[in-house]
Amino acid sequence: MQNLSPLPFFMNTLDSKAGLEVIAASQLSREFNPDGLPVLITQIEGREHLEKLVDWLSVQGLLAQVLTLIAPHNGTTLTQTGSELLTIEDQALPLQAYVAAQLSPQAIALQPLIATVAQLRNPEGGCPWDLAQTPETLIPYIIEEAYETVDAIRRGDVDAIADELGDLLLQVVLQSQIASETQQFSFIEVANGITQKLIRRHPHVFGDVKVNSVEDVHANWEQIKAAEKGESPGQTVPLSQKLERYTRRLPPLMAGLKLSEKAAAAGFEWPDMDGVWAKFYEELAEFQEALLKGDRTEQEAELGDLIFTLINIARWCEIDPSAALHLTNLKLIQRISAIEQKMEKPLTEHSPEEIDTLWQAVKQALKTQVSPLATEVLAKGDQSTKTE
Repeated sequence: MQNLSPLPFFMNTLDSKAGLEVIAASQLSREFNPDGLPVLITQIEGREHLEKLVDWLSVQGLLAQVLTLIAPHNGTTLTQTGSELLTIEDQALPLQAYVAAQLSPQAIALQPLIATVAQLRNPEGGCPWDLAQTPETLIPYIIEEAYETVDAIRRGDVDAIADELGDLLLQVVLQSQIASETQQFSFIEVANGITQKLIRRHPHVFGDVKVNSVEDVHANWEQIKAAEKGESPGQTVPLSQKLERYTRRLPPLMAGLKLSEKAAAAGFEWPDMDGVWAKFYEELAEFQEALLKGDRTEQEAELGDLIFTLINIARWCEIDPSAALHLTNLKLIQRISAIEQKMEKPLTEHSPEEIDTLWQAVKQALKTQVSPLATEVLAKGDQSTKTE
């Protein structure tokens, strides 16, 4: 065994934030599971304690692990592999054994990514593009990568899903790296924060709360979420405050549906579908009138009112407007692709009349056809509407 360093230096190398499991050698059993935390095994005083430690290391698959042994009588530390522990002489006892935290394959895979991003942001030898980025300039990439991930999931392309999730993860690591450079927070705070939030909001899994249904889970979630924001269970949050959150955090079409649902639940609702249609025709007329006036600001406002009324119609019909619009986009692409396959020259070299003739022919031919992706989009949209 090699004498390395005094005990104080060794103890200072421990990451107090990571946590530490401490157990006496006499209490060590094969069932003891530190769950990835470092372990300090104390009071190794005899041959039977060494045997128990070797047995436990064998169960954990750590016989080849280099342990740090601490001699409490003089504070020195020594290194020894688990498989060599039984060669220790009795006069070297008592000892304490420190077993470093075992990294999971996931943690091992994540470390090079974090290091790579840090190097890209290194003023000495880093990438000029990465160094020029700010949290604000990266916002479009977060949105883009999220949508590309959704597209890959909808297509069921496993390789693309893994690739796009990597791009999305990069945005999380990059934002964390930029924040760490000004001591705001790091990836550690991000990961720990979401872990703690999940544990807090799932007391039926990590605590002693009993639930009997998904509804119970949702009710607990909302109650805990309110408490985190400093709101009491009986406190009424203004409707406008709730709606403002959706407007800030969701794409406009999704936010519009949420606002429509929440406002209707609070009493801002038509008595029947006829009222919704009447509102639609009213907004359509106002939009047409704004177009005639030529006031751009008024036109945008009236178009927004018209679209929001259509969202309300979709809600009454239990249709997800985002899924419906996505299906229309797919249908347009499908028809243009079919037209291009019938053409021998580019679209721009055809007259409007020729294109319209081809459009009508393709529209009729594809009338009863729906692509597999479109079918999946419709099914998911219908499911999300029903579960809201």
